[in-house]
Amino acid sequence: MKSPATLAAEHAALAKAVASAQDRDAFAQLFDFYAPRLKASLIRMKLDAGLAEEVTQEVMLILWRKAALFDPQKASLATWLYRIARNSRIDVARRARTDYFDPLEQIHDRADEDQPGADVTMDAGQRQDKLQAALKSLPPDQNNLIRLAFFDGLSHSEIAEQAGMPLGTVKSRIRLAFSRLRRALAEMGIVDAI
Repeated sequence: MKSPATLAAEHAALAKAVASAQDRDAFAQLFDFYAPRLKASLIRMKLDAGLAEEVTQEVMLILWRKAALFDPQKASLATWLYRIARNSRIDVARRARTDYFDPLEQIHDRADEDQPGADVTMDAGQRQDKLQAALKSLPPDQNNLIRLAFFDGLSHSEIAEQAGMPLGTVKSRIRLAFSRLRRALAEMGIVDAI
């Protein structure tokens, strides 16, 4: 039986081989060692077996694609992978919630008539102006994320890559921006108060 230090050094070397040469054998060894452990850990975190399997696959894919980001000076490979798994688990929980707010949805819901009259068109224009003002009231980084997600149509992953931020940070900042946007729109009378 290998000591934890020896095992950590071997795993760091295997991760380096994956990062530098896309070494499939090194990856297979790491996969065989960590995948069942990660899945069991995720199940203990109250994920069902199927979802735990999906998250485990996602974590191992991150290892394959981003092994170069692993720094053995900062943490062991086990710590790095379990942190990714934990963060992925949190992302799954966040995606499961249905409290996402689309500010444009309510604006369009209120202007549902087939042939809007001039008063409705003017009211929609005023709401659009208020929406733009509410967007401008957001901090610049949140405003940028909202624009990338909803006006440029980028996925959260694409935004994270473009902005050089972790995916979880992008998602939490977008949620925070929605919360602020909703409050601003409620104060302007565009959406119902929270």
